[in-house]
Amino acid sequence: MKATTVRELIEAQAAARPDAAYALATETGAALTYRELAAGSRRLAGWLARHGAAPGDTVSLVMPNGPMTLRLLLGAMAGGRCVNPVNLLSQPDAMRYVLEHSDCTLVVAAPDWADRVRTLAAGLSCRVAVADPDALRLDDEDDADAALVPPPTAPGDVALLMYTSGTTGRPKGVMLTQANLVANAQSIVAEHALTPADRVLGVLPLYHINAFAVTMLAPLAGGGSVAMAPRFSAARFWDQALGARCTWLNVVPTIVSVLLDAPRPEADLSHIRFCRSASAALPPEHLHAFERRFGIGVIETMGLTETVAPSFSNPLDPARRKPGAVGRASGCEARIVDAALQPLPDGSTGEIVIRGPNVMKGYYKNPEATAAAFTPDGWLRTGDLGHRDADGFFFVTGRIKELIIKGGENIAPREIDEALLKHPAVLDAAAVGVPDRHYGQEILACVVLRDGAGCSEDELRTFAVEVLGRYKAPRHIRFVAELPRGPSGKVQRLRLAELVTG
Repeated sequence: MKATTVRELIEAQAAARPDAAYALATETGAALTYRELAAGSRRLAGWLARHGAAPGDTVSLVMPNGPMTLRLLLGAMAGGRCVNPVNLLSQPDAMRYVLEHSDCTLVVAAPDWADRVRTLAAGLSCRVAVADPDALRLDDEDDADAALVPPPTAPGDVALLMYTSGTTGRPKGVMLTQANLVANAQSIVAEHALTPADRVLGVLPLYHINAFAVTMLAPLAGGGSVAMAPRFSAARFWDQALGARCTWLNVVPTIVSVLLDAPRPEADLSHIRFCRSASAALPPEHLHAFERRFGIGVIETMGLTETVAPSFSNPLDPARRKPGAVGRASGCEARIVDAALQPLPDGSTGEIVIRGPNVMKGYYKNPEATAAAFTPDGWLRTGDLGHRDADGFFFVTGRIKELIIKGGENIAPREIDEALLKHPAVLDAAAVGVPDRHYGQEILACVVLRDGAGCSEDELRTFAVEVLGRYKAPRHIRFVAELPRGPSGKVQRLRLAELVTG
């Protein structure tokens, strides 16, 4: 019987290949077998209960990559909890918002995050526990719990609550069910022809849907394994991939760009079957340069948090790929619609919509946003403009939503606007994404100063770093006399970059 829940995936692999490695830590060599994953997941169900998280509750994780992070995410879902991996790049107010809005009953934090999380969670109805992401076992796990059988989980149960930035600046909690997660993991396995012999290098953070679905769940569904790295390091990347005998790579365009500027390893890379790129558009020149330099084919894909990451993929066969295309619909249906939400013929530009088993249940505690996200006949509106060619390949040409995608991170322009407006010299401000070689997009802020106010670009950038953090602070600041606005008074962001560069 085909698995429909995360627990079924774990138990099936533990029965089929108990002594095979599921996860390998790149820096320590510590391994986690499928037998240990299954037994550990049952122990974790008891551990979570003792720490106040019952089946059906939400458990938030404030942890970087590591074997224990994998165990906690998978074990919590297998035990019927909903996991909420918190973005470590969040500013304190955004992180507190997520912890409060998610209604989590337990937050598990890495040791170096524990004090900050306790401060942020003060006054909230949740407990805080501490876990070392690099450990294979928690100090207070009870071996007796390994024999326990947690309550059953249903395919329709919400297993993942992942927050994604929106154009309003307030993140929305995407509800993904057990069935959503398993269906997409199985689709990735089929799309890339993954087998138990395959191992992926995991350098992307598990609090992103890409790593959560592709790095963590796809190997589980295929019986393969993941070489888990603490984070991406250009200096360590190829040593990690070669040392762990990885057969495929999962990256974002920023990593492709950085690797092109780093030394090429002298070792043979022929055992690496392909490199998969997602989360943002990969410039065709980078794709071709990567393939030439490393001899590894690149598969471009695209997806959303709302679709458990990949919903489009180029084929595994290099001869059938189309550089510049996000690929064909993978594990779901997709089509192009006009402004009236009616289907358009191939070659016509419109909004890309998706329907299938990977599509979210909705946004947590936000019925209005949920209703707005779907067409009346049940298709998810992506907010992406594009077209489909006669071969069924989709091409993205723009975004209806105005998110800035920097290195795979979704950044809401309004969040940057509001931060800049806190400076006493700033009268008006609007941010937009502009092309960047390494990050795909960088942040440009156009600023209108108050009459008689003096403020330099460096001063305003320093202020933005203090308020937003270095990652979200605009790299480019341009002072303008006024911002372009439409009849309703809304800033026309797409004109900002044109005004500055034109």
